[in-house]
Amino acid sequence: MNNKITTAVAALAISLGLAVPAHGAESLDQLLQEVRKARGEISQENKAREQRFRQARDQQAALLEEVRGELAAQEARTEALQQAFNDNELALEDAEENLRIQQGDFGELFGVVRQVAGDAVGTLSTSLTAAQFQDRTEAPRRLADSKRLPSIDDLDALRVSLMQEMIEAGKVVSFPANIVETSGTPADAQVTRVGVFNLVTGDRFLQYDPDTASIKELARQPQARFQAMAGDLTSASPNEIVGMAIDPSRGSLLGLVVQAPSLGERINQGGPVGYVILALGAIGLLIAIYKLIVLSGVGGRIRRQLKASEPNTNNPLGRILAVYHDNQDIDTETLELKLDEAILKEVPPLERWQGAIKVIAAVAPLLGLL
Repeated sequence: MNNKITTAVAALAISLGLAVPAHGAESLDQLLQEVRKARGEISQENKAREQRFRQARDQQAALLEEVRGELAAQEARTEALQQAFNDNELALEDAEENLRIQQGDFGELFGVVRQVAGDAVGTLSTSLTAAQFQDRTEAPRRLADSKRLPSIDDLDALRVSLMQEMIEAGKVVSFPANIVETSGTPADAQVTRVGVFNLVTGDRFLQYDPDTASIKELARQPQARFQAMAGDLTSASPNEIVGMAIDPSRGSLLGLVVQAPSLGERINQGGPVGYVILALGAIGLLIAIYKLIVLSGVGGRIRRQLKASEPNTNNPLGRILAVYHDNQDIDTETLELKLDEAILKEVPPLERWQGAIKVIAAVAPLLGLL
């Protein structure tokens, strides 16, 4: 009976979550005391756990309150910043309108300055003086790209750049520079600049490439007389005056002169037809020279015959007059026939080779068209 009660009490203790002693109890009273003791310990443990849960809840509530307070503060700060931004926008609009009103005619002046600065950038970057002076376009380029009114220093820098360009345009100076030869090999040379018109070294003409900021030797030099002028200029002593051909177009005319074919190239362009035309021209020239010599001699003898009283048979006029002197006693009709015969006899030698010249003059243009 006691064992059954003990077993029932143990089952009840287990169902209540109480610890049951490992050893068996001697009596029901002792078992009841042990159960009450275990229940008290569990009750104290549950209270401690509940206390910890409440403390954690209070801490989370405090953190939540703190975060809510910080969120409210940030929202208030956001509203203040938004209001400040709106106020600044209005103030900026008022300032820009005030600036526009105060600028007045300075806006138009600024537009003119920017246009002049832009033109100056193009002029200075492509000028031959850029081969000697580098980085002169910084101040004009800054003015051309500026969105605000220029300062006095910026305007003064633009004035100095333009004045330097005008002064250098009237100078003939020599300076050391690195040039690119026709073979593509760089070389150091003493370059002579004639204003803003020509660049030469020795008797060779040079050109400035603004894209690569380099000085290049012309792939083909102009005629020998221009090269001789360049050589005289580079070898001239200070203050010596020498003749020099300049290119007022700053390179355009020199480029055309260089591109113009020489006489030999022009002949080669004609091909076989051109060679035939030249041959015919040479033959016609030789015939013309021959006829010029012959007719000049005949003309001189005829002029001497006009001054002489007696006929001379070394010229056509003298031979015709000799026919007249030899046949003065015959009738007029016979004398006229004899004179006509003498004239007809003298004409063929004088007109010899003229037909060939006429044929050449007619055929050569047709060959040219061919």
